[in-house]
Amino acid sequence: MIDITERLYFLNRAFLRFYHDPYIYHSMIEHPEVLFFFFGIALLYSSVGFGGGSSYLAILALYGFEYDFLRFSALACNIIVVLGGTWILYREGHLKWKKMWPIILASVPMAFLGGRIRIAEEAFFVLLGFTLLVAGLMIFVRKRDTPRSEVSSVGKRRLLNGTMGGGIGLLSGMVGIGGGIFLSPVLHLLHWDTAKKIAATCSAFILVNSIAGISGLLSRGTFGLDWKMISLLLLCVLVGGQIGSRIGAHKLSPLLVRRLTAVLIIFVSVRILWEYLG
Repeated sequence: MIDITERLYFLNRAFLRFYHDPYIYHSMIEHPEVLFFFFGIALLYSSVGFGGGSSYLAILALYGFEYDFLRFSALACNIIVVLGGTWILYREGHLKWKKMWPIILASVPMAFLGGRIRIAEEAFFVLLGFTLLVAGLMIFVRKRDTPRSEVSSVGKRRLLNGTMGGGIGLLSGMVGIGGGIFLSPVLHLLHWDTAKKIAATCSAFILVNSIAGISGLLSRGTFGLDWKMISLLLLCVLVGGQIGSRIGAHKLSPLLVRRLTAVLIIFVSVRILWEYLG
């Protein structure tokens, strides 16, 4: 059985073959550090059960990448990072389908619809700026996790859960995120369940919404994307996600990760809004 060291060796060999391709070199020569940012984001987010879509968007927006590329890349990276974590949480019994199905089922068609919506570039970045600002503030001010003794009955309200999932799903598809950064603070605020169950629900939510959002984007027809550059980004988050999911729970403070992420997202959101509204 191949251990993690051998896997990283083969992934590194594949990375080098990609990077020395002349086409990719000219695509990434101006900002090669983006690859390392994506690796770091995936490592940090996977350590606390998230995909990192908001931070991928923040980094790409900061460097001025084209907005269709932003949406597709962030959603694709989400899928790579949370897929393994969702499977692990499922095997450990933390995914409670009976409780979470209204959120999931309502979110999928709305995320698909959000991905299909055509948004003018300026309107997209204004929406992205406000979305990132709200998300950053929600992450920063989130209070302590909910202990089992304080779990409320709100998780049984199917209409409320479905409305919440559908609304976040629509916004997620439009902007290009999985939606976990919105869903998690709301569920904690409502004392929906314990921290582990909320993390599992958000992980599954991010996965299905990212898939639905990408499906919505692709259903609009073909659009120009640098597929080799996207492959590089996916490779970076794959390696970062694998490392983060193994060491994060024991080495990194979830509170520190949340606060650092919030500061980055708020900074980028203010910069975007200043550029497009200032």
